[in-house]
Amino acid sequence: MNRLNYLALFLIFTGNLMAGNDQRIGQAGATQLLYNPWGVSSGLSNSNIASVRGLEAMYQNIAGAVFTQNTELGFTHSRYLAGSNIGVSNLGFVQKLGDENAIVLGVNAYSFGDIPITTTDNPEGGNGTFNISVNTINAGFSRKFSESIFGGFNLKILSMGISNLSSSGVALDAGIIYKTGFGLNKLGKKKRDNFFFGITLKNVGPTMVFSGDGLSFRGVTQNTGVTMTMENKAQDFELPTQFMLGMTYIIPLAVKTDTVSNSVKSDHTLAISANYAYNSFTRDQYSAGVEYSMKNLFQLRAGYTYEKGVYNNIETAIVYTGPTGGATVKIPMNKETGTYIGLDYSYRATRNFDGIHTIGARIIL
Repeated sequence: MNRLNYLALFLIFTGNLMAGNDQRIGQAGATQLLYNPWGVSSGLSNSNIASVRGLEAMYQNIAGAVFTQNTELGFTHSRYLAGSNIGVSNLGFVQKLGDENAIVLGVNAYSFGDIPITTTDNPEGGNGTFNISVNTINAGFSRKFSESIFGGFNLKILSMGISNLSSSGVALDAGIIYKTGFGLNKLGKKKRDNFFFGITLKNVGPTMVFSGDGLSFRGVTQNTGVTMTMENKAQDFELPTQFMLGMTYIIPLAVKTDTVSNSVKSDHTLAISANYAYNSFTRDQYSAGVEYSMKNLFQLRAGYTYEKGVYNNIETAIVYTGPTGGATVKIPMNKETGTYIGLDYSYRATRNFDGIHTIGARIIL
């Protein structure tokens, strides 16, 4: 058994050990790691872990980064829970190294605006403002192991805090994509690449804890009456580990057969994806998505995520209500080299807010 098979067995075994648990809902920290900042995969309700490509693989399944054509640079911005004044900015870079390897770099940052400082003496504020810092740095590697198997890992460096209280930590993602080559073209001689399986394990790492002067306070000892500085001890917290299994089937539409080159061509495709997510600190989720592509220049997509209680405003454990959607337009800059500029948009429906809007731009070289 080769090393990649051992990795696949490890991912499956570990994921089943961490299946969703209602009793642990809300006990994890750093839950921003579960938020997808990218426009394509979020429009598919995160269902495309088996067919994700390029920059999007940084969040979905790092194995997909090796499918990058050569170089890809992208930026996204999300209006998170529109009306809450929270923004999420995301910058990523993927570079192909030869035919079999790719490296990934990325930065993710949250913006909460200026928050008034309130105290027990001044509960209405008036003492100035403070800012919250929530940042994640990604560094990943993806490799093509064979014509059918692709794998990779992604290291995340986390930091969160305010001026007098902070926490930092690390997390690791690992993923595999298996390309089955399922199906034959009309000439019956060449396999298609249109059926994919994906496995990914995300956010595995040591516990984190907050520290800093924000935990200290001035108090008077009971026995001596001496005023002194005391410090509360913060409880450490675990990361929101997640294990996902998914598959994608790509259906060529309006197929054209070239008898000279013995190949099949199609300017239109329909991709159907499904995903099952095991969460260590919340309920399991089922996602599905469908994407229509025209000449690889225009894509229209929709998705849906279901979990227990999603329809009940009292029992639900998430802010999402299920439906998602989005679109992509690619503008060719040089057809000979395959250079494009891609514009992405996605929308995720939420309760109590006006949804999540994500816009992004990519340069594909």
